Amino acid sequence: MERFYKDSRTPLRMREGPLGAYVDGLARQLSEDGYARASARYALQLVADLGRWMARRKIVAGQLTPELLEGYLQYRSRQGHFRSGDAAIVRRLLKILREKGVVAAPAPIEPTPAEQLEEEFRQYLERERKVALATVSLYLPVARRLLAECLADGKRRLDGLRAADVVRFVQREAARLHHPKRAKLMTTALRSFLQYARYRELISIDLHSSVPTVASWSMASLPRGLSSDEVQRLLAHCDRNTAVGRRDWAILLLLARLGLRAGEVVGLMLDDLDWERGELLIRANGGNSDRMPIPQDVGAALADYLRRSRPVCACRQVFVRMRAPHRGFANSVAICCIVHRALDRAGLNPAHKGAHLLRHSVATHMLRQGASLAEIGELLRHRSPQTTMIYAKVDLDLLRPLALPWPGGAQ
Repeated sequence: MERFYKDSRTPLRMREGPLGAYVDGLARQLSEDGYARASARYALQLVADLGRWMARRKIVAGQLTPELLEGYLQYRSRQGHFRSGDAAIVRRLLKILREKGVVAAPAPIEPTPAEQLEEEFRQYLERERKVALATVSLYLPVARRLLAECLADGKRRLDGLRAADVVRFVQREAARLHHPKRAKLMTTALRSFLQYARYRELISIDLHSSVPTVASWSMASLPRGLSSDEVQRLLAHCDRNTAVGRRDWAILLLLARLGLRAGEVVGLMLDDLDWERGELLIRANGGNSDRMPIPQDVGAALADYLRRSRPVCACRQVFVRMRAPHRGFANSVAICCIVHRALDRAGLNPAHKGAHLLRHSVATHMLRQGASLAEIGELLRHRSPQTTMIYAKVDLDLLRPLALPWPGGAQ
């Protein structure tokens, strides 16, 4: 704790009171998570204030409960000292006290039959089917909504489910989602859950085939990408004079040069960078992996970020939060937000602003440079050639000879 204070007497005062024995553990955690000196000192002062509040009320550390801490935060707010991060600080303190056995852990809440079935379905997808975590997170809400209807009475029974119930559920969900692709994903998730329920003998009949098909024509839309000039404009507006800018620059180059998916950027680990061979390992869904060469500009951006900007932390993910706590990105939403902000800085306003925009841009640029669909599919690591066929619609020069004459002459 002494690293946060110049005056050696301050840590001694901090170690007094009901919580004095635990402030060193809190200070150590804050230091390991990369908190700035001012932020750490604020957190330690808050705990010291909490200790004095407890002493006035003759409360010892073992009596702390979430309700008491909520009361302290309300008291602090009335005094005009409340900040948005105060609740996180006291939760961190409570976790330390529980780990040391000072405060009893909360009694586990018995899950409802619906929650239990949802958890069993999640384990089935992850452990037996080896489904990617991103896909699991999309499937579970569908199962949750179905179970909320089927098990509303609190009983663990699904055998009363019939085909008409499934059809009505799909109709309601499709109307709520207002998008064919989301509705199609919903029906896919529903079929998966019904297959699981039949496998577990939770239902006596196979309802998999009773799920209606959502009309969604293959390759009905045109892939939207940026032109080469727009990509360069996007990259040019990235401020590489800041730590955040150098991190975002490396991320944008991975997307714009190699066409990585947002989830692949999030999952990139330090051990996946093979500097001697100039390759990086891409971990794909289902346990598959691919090796890709690192272009010179991408390698330079990664090295610059790792040497100069990446915070020192125990996390093995390449890209981490620049503000404490220094942890890897939880999901692909963070990458999409980085792309969205970069588009705003560059003054670009495409219809779709997610990270996949740059993946489409890579493919369309390659196509216009004369690359074959097979080469594009190899770079983008498509498992099926059908996935790459969507980009054939972008090459107007190749499609023009296939166009039929306009009836009645040229128009």
